[in-house]
Amino acid sequence: MDVTLLPVPYEDKTILQNLMQLYRYDSSEFDGHVLNQHGLYLYKYLDHQWTDDHRRPLLVKVDDEITGFVLVSLDIPKEFTKLSNAEKTNVISDFFIMRKFRRLGVGKKVACSLFDQYKGMWEIRQTLGNQAAQMFWKKVIHEYTDGHIHKEELVQNDSWHGPVLVFQS
Repeated sequence: MDVTLLPVPYEDKTILQNLMQLYRYDSSEFDGHVLNQHGLYLYKYLDHQWTDDHRRPLLVKVDDEITGFVLVSLDIPKEFTKLSNAEKTNVISDFFIMRKFRRLGVGKKVACSLFDQYKGMWEIRQTLGNQAAQMFWKKVIHEYTDGHIHKEELVQNDSWHGPVLVFQS
């Protein structure tokens, strides 16, 4: 199984937009996203993926089949993080692997590839009700860091409500 992580060029914005519908549907039971009057889930930061210098939209493929996406923000100043006190921190904004590829090690390979490619402090936020995501990230980060997670806390404020993990890659 060949897992690849590729930048999404602006010309392929529609691919990311379509995958975002699957992702929002999948996560709506945890985060309360609702369809608009046209039957679509909105994502107000879609265009920002190509206009903000710190953002990286990435497509996940397995053996050339589209499998999911990752939206990463790199070198975020500490005033925009939840727990990290590092001067610059990397954040996974959104992470989606389609159901048929889950529990096959795809997500772990993608996450570890990101951590290897973008060394530094990382902050991973999970939705409070999404127990599967929380277990996934704890396991992946624990294995990647040999158990060296810097901070782990349930953050509950106006801008975030859920667990946050901070670690060094």
